[in-house]
Amino acid sequence: MLLDGKVVVITGAGRGIGREEALLMGKLGAKVVVNDLGAHFDGTGASTGPAQEVVDEIKKSGGEAVANGDSVSDFKGAQRIIECAIDTFGKLTGVVNNAGILRDRMIFNMSEDDWDSVIAVHLKGTFNCTRHACVYWREQHKAGNVLNGRIINTASDSGLLGNPSQSNYGAAKAAIAAFSIIIDREMAKYGVSVNCIAPVARTRLTVDATPATAALMGQQVAEGEFDVFSPHNIAPLVAWLASDDAADAHGEVFRVGGGTVWAMQGWHSVGKVQQHAVWDPQELGKKLKAELAKGGTRKETMADVFAGGL
Repeated sequence: MLLDGKVVVITGAGRGIGREEALLMGKLGAKVVVNDLGAHFDGTGASTGPAQEVVDEIKKSGGEAVANGDSVSDFKGAQRIIECAIDTFGKLTGVVNNAGILRDRMIFNMSEDDWDSVIAVHLKGTFNCTRHACVYWREQHKAGNVLNGRIINTASDSGLLGNPSQSNYGAAKAAIAAFSIIIDREMAKYGVSVNCIAPVARTRLTVDATPATAALMGQQVAEGEFDVFSPHNIAPLVAWLASDDAADAHGEVFRVGGGTVWAMQGWHSVGKVQQHAVWDPQELGKKLKAELAKGGTRKETMADVFAGGL
């Protein structure tokens, strides 16, 4: 099978997208560490139930898995997540950084805790798990044990396209996309690849926490009809990226939803004004207005995405 011999850590795997990733990878032969704090979508509370339920389901299907309840936002806790894979299954070959929370607020209503909590789980959590995994893979590579490590990080349309009331979440997700590209360049010589996905799916973060998005995605699907917004649709791309078959995928950002995968690119020039002298501010502004009026800088929004469908 595609993931025979692989050992993969998946954070936030008790529900939603992470759950589907864990179940599919288990079916494809991977041994899975199902990490989930079991918290509410805003990060409060904790429960061992969701992670253990996924583990039980994987085992029922003949796979191997273990539950872990450490918090990705804690540096030492993240180390324990990585060590859980190595101690239980003898090695680590992949990490899917999926854990997340939401604290949506307009900037004038956002508290310091709203900002810090979201950044801690998404951005710091991604750093924590990535850092500990990369230390392990670098040491193994130096010892002659090339494990071809795979990291798949999770960004969002909120970070790639922008979304009001999500400056904390969007900033973290945009940073994760950039982080993925940078770490891939650092770790490629050790046989490690780092890629990133921006999923479009119905989860607690897009339904319970964001009612406006829930209305756009809808929740009623007729029996036998393809559910465009099911989190099940995200897992195949992540499973492939965790495999040896994806060896040539380096530093990529993929947007994925329904049956569609988009290869994304970051900031790029869409216009330019230039002169070989210091600009007069007013003259510069005049030239920039003319350049912007050409329409080359129109930005796609999340509303455009939903209007166009998947």
